[in-house]
Amino acid sequence: MTDTALKIDKEALKRKYAQERDKRLRPDGNAQYLEIKDQLAHYLEDPYTPFKEREPLTDHVTFAFIGGGFAGLVTGARLVEHGIKDVRIIEKGGDFGGTWYWNRYPGAQCDTGSMIYMPLLEETGHMPTEKYAHAPEILEHCQNIGKQYGLYDNALFHTEVKDLVWDQTRSRWIIRTNRGDEFTAQYVGMGTGPLHVPKLPGIPGIESYKGHSFHTSRWDYEYTGGDPKGVLMEKLADKRVAIIGTGATAVQCVPHLAKACGKLYVCQRTPSSIDERNNEPIDPEWFKEIATPGWQQRWLENFTQNQAGGGAEVDLVQDGWTDLSRLYREKVISLAPADRTPSKMMEAMEDADFEKMEQIRQRAERIVKDPDTAEHLKAWYRQLCKRPCFHDEYLQAFNHPSTELVDTDGKGVERITETGVVVAGREYEVDCIIYASGFEVGTAHTRRAGFDMTGRDGLKLSEYWAKGMRTKHGTHVHGFPNAFILQPTQGAALISNVPHNLTEAGMTIAMLVRHAMDHDFKEIEVSKESEDAWIELLLSGPGRGGGVLGSPDCTPGYYNNEGQPPGPGAAQAVGYPMGPVAFFRYLKQWRESGDFDGIEFR
Repeated sequence: MTDTALKIDKEALKRKYAQERDKRLRPDGNAQYLEIKDQLAHYLEDPYTPFKEREPLTDHVTFAFIGGGFAGLVTGARLVEHGIKDVRIIEKGGDFGGTWYWNRYPGAQCDTGSMIYMPLLEETGHMPTEKYAHAPEILEHCQNIGKQYGLYDNALFHTEVKDLVWDQTRSRWIIRTNRGDEFTAQYVGMGTGPLHVPKLPGIPGIESYKGHSFHTSRWDYEYTGGDPKGVLMEKLADKRVAIIGTGATAVQCVPHLAKACGKLYVCQRTPSSIDERNNEPIDPEWFKEIATPGWQQRWLENFTQNQAGGGAEVDLVQDGWTDLSRLYREKVISLAPADRTPSKMMEAMEDADFEKMEQIRQRAERIVKDPDTAEHLKAWYRQLCKRPCFHDEYLQAFNHPSTELVDTDGKGVERITETGVVVAGREYEVDCIIYASGFEVGTAHTRRAGFDMTGRDGLKLSEYWAKGMRTKHGTHVHGFPNAFILQPTQGAALISNVPHNLTEAGMTIAMLVRHAMDHDFKEIEVSKESEDAWIELLLSGPGRGGGVLGSPDCTPGYYNNEGQPPGPGAAQAVGYPMGPVAFFRYLKQWRESGDFDGIEFR
């Protein structure tokens, strides 16, 4: 037992965790956040790319993909590699990038190592410049993928799908958009993931504020000065600024605001856990040595083995995710063989988590000079209850004389006035409010995507999934031929590195479509029996790697439906029972066998 462990009173800590969770529970759950529309619609405007008028399209393409982020880019690239160049990507932003098109706030960077987070590095020949690449580099990489694979030729930007209907007579999809388009595609893919629809906190008076305000995904550099590369925001030197939210986004941009603002108020409901990041440049000579054929796939598999499976002899990525998994494993291995029962192993992992979180809280104490501020920056929950954060400048920002933590004791900002924010009865007058309130996650898929999908015999996807998601591999849905969905659920469910899920799915889809075209099939559809069998398999195991992620015992957040009881079908929001490593191996074998078991070709 470590010195840290000796200082931990486990029962007292559990009571503290429960107390902090309970004070943050709200009956409105996800409804506490506002859908951005009507009077608030200006928060959605694109400040990055001018809108261009164009004529509506009425043509036909082989493959249409909805979403121009990693999912669309990877699938498009794999289709092109398989000789299917008639690909159209439809994207509501003004360029490729998805999340990385919108997230241009200062300091934005990936939280998982660049070497495994950025897709198609080997195919494009790109070497990330640092262990955790910053947003401008990731956006440029997305653009380079689009250029290399010719995906710009057919792309529709600033375009939203409004209707998607299966035409049974012609075995193709009819796609209608907000730009008056009505074209067809033999196949459709959907990469409308959760991280693209900004949300606002439902704080009373939010519409009444007369100062300047914006959401972090629409950063207003005209107002702040500076740029996405981190140039000082000189226009804030005489400004009082409040930032609402202390999640992963705020953790990255607060240090830049602290250097720039005349006065910065950081409004906090729940502190994030802030572990060390230790970012560093990537050495080109070292990269040449490791970048042998197949290198990125090896790194992807190594990360997943270390983070979610065990069994890897080395840790190539060495980040916060693999570090936590190593601590868990070491704690379990330290048990006597007779004690390695499921309950004892879970208890050992809990102990490892308690120790890790105590180290993170001690880090806040060590770095932040004001003891009261340090105390309020401590996270009282298990590390995977909320998205873990890693940063080497966030805590330090609170030592800057112009920066003040406004802790709301779990209640959030009380209200917004014409001139500022009110917390615990005190008004903080500000010139600008920045909403670091994230993206919609727990809302209905149709609300986030902006459309429903009508399959065979008029069946709506929203109706088919009314009692829970039903797929095979998280990708294929019975009753919706020639349609593919890219996301982690009901597949690997690897949340620590979502792009790994997308790259495997993109490759699988390209091979399926190529197979259908080579054999002159017009339709691809998973059979009802195969879909049912897949759901039965998923529900036969835990599928959540120990049950911390999304636990109702956690402090409220998007991982656990804001602390509310799970919605309809939540039991089916699981992953492959044998874990991500086993799923990716299974999927590779499934697609390379050429049989595509469970899929009907017509």
